[in-house]
Amino acid sequence: MQYSQIITMDAGQRRGKPCIRGLRVTVSDVLEYLASGMTHEQILNDLPYLKEEDILACLAFAADRERKLEIVTA
Repeated sequence: MQYSQIITMDAGQRRGKPCIRGLRVTVSDVLEYLASGMTHEQILNDLPYLKEEDILACLAFAADRERKLEIVTA
């Protein structure tokens, strides 16, 4: 999935953390919701301005970041 149009980073917003479409919801927020056991549907109900592709973009972003860390530490 191409997350580059969904995940944004702006130094003036949430201290430059990766956010979803310029909103104040961070990738980390969504990953924490998923890790706590929330389903995609529950997240979308709690945050109705998000879309399914936003959640998938967060997962793709996290996977890509993890891959890059593996390369740096290898």
